[in-house]
Amino acid sequence: MENLIGHDMTYRIINISMKIYNRALKIAEKGGIIIADTKMEFGTVKGELILIDELLTPDSSRFWPEDDFEEGKAQKSFDKQFLRDYLLSIKWDKKPPAPRLPKHVVAETMEKYKEALRRITGQDLS
Repeated sequence: MENLIGHDMTYRIINISMKIYNRALKIAEKGGIIIADTKMEFGTVKGELILIDELLTPDSSRFWPEDDFEEGKAQKSFDKQFLRDYLLSIKWDKKPPAPRLPKHVVAETMEKYKEALRRITGQDLS
């Protein structure tokens, strides 16, 4: 990365990423959620560093319930892993068009996202 964008920009991105993650970690911990991983995408506009794309959502992160965490096993989650697992189970070849999702898969995915929102923000969309 440093070879592509230089030392200063690389370390700026690292520092900003860690600040964002550490703040999110404190918020998620209050809701009993482990942020197992997340992605952050950066770009530049006229030389200014900007954050692009979504951030810390169930689509860009893996959220695990802390009270159910068990090292070395597949974790329950409040993210898109449920949907991924479904698509793997039907052996979708990942080529368009995407398969139609059964209503129960959509509903279960939505419930997982709502639970993440509730735990992290205290808001209930039910």
